Amino acid sequence: MPHDIDPRLLRAFTAVAEELHFTRAAARLYVAQQALSRDIRRLEHTLGTDLFTRTTRQVALTSEGARLLPYARRVLEAHDDLSAAFGPDPRRPPRPLLVDVGVPMGTAHEILEDARRAAPDIELIARYHTGLTGAAAELLAGRLDVSFGRVAGLPPEVRSRLAHQPVRYEAMAVLLPADDPLAARPAVPLDALAGRTLYAGAGNPHTAEWTDLAERLFAGRGIAVAAPFPEIDGSAEFMRVVRKHGWSVLATTEFIDVPGTVLRPITDPVPLSPVSMVWRRGLRHGGLDALRTAARARSAGNCWLERPDHGTWLPDADTQLMSESHKDDRPKKQPSRPLMHP
Repeated sequence: MPHDIDPRLLRAFTAVAEELHFTRAAARLYVAQQALSRDIRRLEHTLGTDLFTRTTRQVALTSEGARLLPYARRVLEAHDDLSAAFGPDPRRPPRPLLVDVGVPMGTAHEILEDARRAAPDIELIARYHTGLTGAAAELLAGRLDVSFGRVAGLPPEVRSRLAHQPVRYEAMAVLLPADDPLAARPAVPLDALAGRTLYAGAGNPHTAEWTDLAERLFAGRGIAVAAPFPEIDGSAEFMRVVRKHGWSVLATTEFIDVPGTVLRPITDPVPLSPVSMVWRRGLRHGGLDALRTAARARSAGNCWLERPDHGTWLPDADTQLMSESHKDDRPKKQPSRPLMHP
């Protein structure tokens, strides 16, 4: 029975087990590939067994490696909790935090910029993924640290491994060709979209939570979701495809400018898109703390989480999840101390 296994070796093992690729695992841990391979060999020697089968084309877990993985994850989670309880190691600078903001504008980007100003010594690296469903897989694999989006649209087994903080209810809108008759209106009543087909990301597995929200909104209203279309990668390509096909697009009022189109808010009722900040459970990092503080300040200062009692639409599951999480995330009131009399 081995004793006193260095957590660094378990972290190296877990990264390789999840990536099944030594180069990607080394990049994820910010170490040289040679050092990572050395740590894996040392762990295998300590345990007296091979943890991976390696060929020139692939890396795979052995049966013993698969058996070790859940234990290693639990040990590392406990180790991270211990480190957090007694503060970070001052001898080791924190690694950069990878933050998915989707596009370089809007809610998530504003929070990121606020956090950068508040914590200039912490490196917050922006990533531009599209869709929380796709980002969630990257979060769980450790290739991404923080993302933003609709948590209720994630599968329960994925959501249970993530933590989240409500940030904003974004009002939904429709992106229309400039010559569309509805484009002349300052706002578009939801019923005016009856008989139309709107693009809502169907066919893109990374944005499944958004397509699900659209389908719930359109149900029983005579509005159709456009047929599945291959994933559109990047803002420039999105603009090109939308303009070429003349699509109407379900969006939010926080959306990129697309030449040749107009963005109009949807009313009667105003459908809402719930946005939360999302990260792996157990993640401890000063950058995460800075982001959470920035998100609270933005939400409070702009009343992002104040929802009118009437005139808006949001699925019940989203309403419950956002309200419960918002209640849990509020700063805890410190108990008052009893007065001391001489």
